[in-house]
Parts: sequence; C-alpha cells; structure tokens
Amino acid sequence: MIRRHTLGGTTYTFDGLVELLAKATPTRSGDQLAGCAAESDAERVAAAWALADEPLATFLEEVVVPYETDEVTRLIIDSHDAAAFAPVAHLTVGGLRDWLLETSAGAGAAATLAAVSPGLTPEMVAAVSKLMRNQDLIAVAAATEVTAGFRTTIGAPGRIATRLQPNHPTDDPAGIAAATLDGLLMGCGDAVIGINPASDSPQATARLLHLLDDVRQRFDIPMQSCVLSHVTTTVDLIEQGVPVDLVFQSIAGTEGANASFGVTVPMLLEANEAGRSLGRGTVGDNVMYLETGQGSALSAGAHLGVGGRPVDQQTLETRSYGLARALDPLLINTVVGFIGPEYLYDGKQIVRAGLEDHFCGKLLGLPMGVDVCYTNHAEADSDDMDTLLTLLGVAGAAFVIAVPGADDVMLGYQSLSFHDALYVRQVLGLRPAPEFEQWLARMGMVDDRGRVAPAELAGSPLLALTGPA
Repeated sequence: MIRRHTLGGTTYTFDGLVELLAKATPTRSGDQLAGCAAESDAERVAAAWALADEPLATFLEEVVVPYETDEVTRLIIDSHDAAAFAPVAHLTVGGLRDWLLETSAGAGAAATLAAVSPGLTPEMVAAVSKLMRNQDLIAVAAATEVTAGFRTTIGAPGRIATRLQPNHPTDDPAGIAAATLDGLLMGCGDAVIGINPASDSPQATARLLHLLDDVRQRFDIPMQSCVLSHVTTTVDLIEQGVPVDLVFQSIAGTEGANASFGVTVPMLLEANEAGRSLGRGTVGDNVMYLETGQGSALSAGAHLGVGGRPVDQQTLETRSYGLARALDPLLINTVVGFIGPEYLYDGKQIVRAGLEDHFCGKLLGLPMGVDVCYTNHAEADSDDMDTLLTLLGVAGAAFVIAVPGADDVMLGYQSLSFHDALYVRQVLGLRPAPEFEQWLARMGMVDDRGRVAPAELAGSPLLALTGPA
C-alpha cells in the first residue's frame, strides 16, 4: 500500500511498509549500501511522519518479509500474543512512542512494560525506535526490567554483568588461563566466560570446555562458561557428556541469513532443549547464548523483503530478537560495530545502533547486552566506546563484553577492557551479578562497597591459575 506525506510543499511517496521503514531509519552506511536509505534528510523526516501515523495493527496484516517463504516471519506472526497486545492495539506507531515514554515515567512501569511485551512484534518495536531520540531509547530501556538465570542472575536492576572473553589465536590453555585470571581479578566474568575458538573442531571445543569447568569447580565460582562453536558441535558434545553450560549460536532476522549460519528455527529449539536437559543451572534454566549484529542479513545476501525490496538493517536486526524470544536465552548481545564501516560507518552510527538494539531487545523481553566494539578501519575510537558504554549503563544493559586491554588478539577488533567494566560500575553505582558478587566477597577481592580491592589481590588463591594445580 502506498504511503504519502507532504513536507515543505513536496509530496514524498513510499511504496509499501518495507520502503517506509527503511526511509524513516536514521542514517547508516549499510542501508546506503543496500540502496534503501532515504536520499535526503527531508525524505527521512517525511517518512518518519508517515510512519508515526501507521496503525500498529498494520504490522499484523502487512508483513515485511513474506510469511510463505520465511520461517522467522511465521514464528513472529504465529506466536503473537493478542491478549498482551490489546492495551496498545488502538495506537499508531507515534502513539506507541508517547505511551512508552509516559509509562516509563510512571509508577509500576516495569510491570506494565513486561505485560505488553509479548504483544509487540519486532517490526512494531523497530518502527517506534526510528521515531525516538537517543534519550527516549535510554529512558524506556531503563524502565524495562528483564532477568534470566543459570548460575548467576542476569539483568537485575542496579547491576551490570560482563562476559569475560579470553580469546587466544591458537587456543593456548596458558594464554586463555592468563586472560581469565586477569578478568576474574577485576571482577569480570559474571555473565559468562566465553571463548571464541580459533578452531570449530569438536576436540578443541571439548578441551576448552573442560578447562573452564575445571576452573569453575576448583575455585567454586558461580559462573557459566561457553565456547562459541556452532550449535551442532555443541549439541554433539552434550551427547558425549562434555560439561556444556550454555549453547551458543549467531542468529539473524531472516530464514536465508540463518541458513548462511547453518541453522534453522527447529534446530535452535532442539538445541535449547538439549542444553536444558543437562540441568546444570542452579538459579535458573536459561541455557542459550545468542549473538546478533546489524548488517548480517545484507552480508549474506538475505535482506530482501516483500516485493524483492531491501529491508533496512535495523528492522532485520530486531526481527532476530523475535527469534531469540522463542529461545528464552540467558544472554543475547548485539556485536554492534563488529562487521565494519560498510554497515555502521562511524562512532555516531555505532552509538545510535547500540542504543537502538538494546532498546528493541529489552522491550521485546530479552536480557539484552551489547558488545561495545569497532573495527580498526571504522571512523570510531575509544572515546566513542566510552560514550556508548556509559549510555548503556544508564539504560540498564544486562551485560557488556570485556577483553584484555580492549584489544581482541584473536578476532582483531576493539572492544571494552576489564578496566572499562570497573569504570561503569564505579561512576554509575552498578554492581556485578549478585551470586558472583558474593563470591568475590568470600574471596576477599572486593571491599564492603563492592569495589575491587587491589591491595588484597596479591594473596588471592586465583593466582594458582598461573601455575600447576
């Protein structure tokens, strides 16, 4: 259906919901590469005005990616909760923005937002995010509460967890142990100790899983580990009795993009059940760890929607959260600047995308985290990452990723350091996951205010990680 809006004497025409969403999106290089971005600021504003008048019910009738050919669309539509949608069913996209901001400022905001969340589709949430300023995204996300649990509780108010990422270019156990020690001594690792393996071989993955599980048991750490191999590798290792805590997989917002990762919706649902069957959690049974990122569908050539039109990357990213919602994960994070400047050109675009992704995921009921990162050829630097980290801390992000020295020596990109996690906790008064914080206190590694206590670290039993058991 054609949409039109007149602005400054010029009438702008948008051929269908796919084009309207794309043209209303804040500027980013990936949409320009795909050929779906607005051609001027005026066209973008006109599209935003037209989108604001779009009834939310339209998104249940006019899909962005065809229902008949895309299993993610079918999952989104078939699992829609009409009862949860009812309180906002009469609203337009602009009306939803107003409702979200009003609700977030009132009493009982968290419960009200949680109740309506199952009634919102990813496309509705993506649409409303396009009308919001950065402060709007932060305000609503901060009022939204989503928790999950395995051995630690993720997403509780007033806390921010960290993925300790001890990657090594050759999966050397000594190098991984040294990076793990570095992070633990600075209070990181409460979300997960997660390794991107240099090899996806089952044998290498099993060795790393045994290494991390040995560390956990040796020091009685309330933590979960994960080696980020393909989901099929992990499921096979589960069947072999290898100590698997979390089941990892990268996911995307279209069936075709997920096929490029070698996964389907049924495969992911089965993996979730396989992980839960082990019963290794202590405070919860959320076992999935999922990663996403704007631009992945375009990279796979799987970004086309209804009528063969390119769908903007942020809408497709938010659709991946619709898939994630069905998997009830412990952790999900957008790797916001990892793909490169082809998709998010500079620090401004990365910051905006990070806030959008966090807002959309959290509003859809996910314990949303962000890998605050950039590639070395992007027009971004550590100052941009400081800004995004601080904003995410204010917005109530469930977790962030931290690597030694902010430089991942295996993947070759810039992320956050363990010191950055200490910074955001200190300046915003945030604390680690409660179970992990209690362990830090038992180990004498934090003071009575929950701050890492350097003077006590010289005698920490954790230093045994650098030597024989």
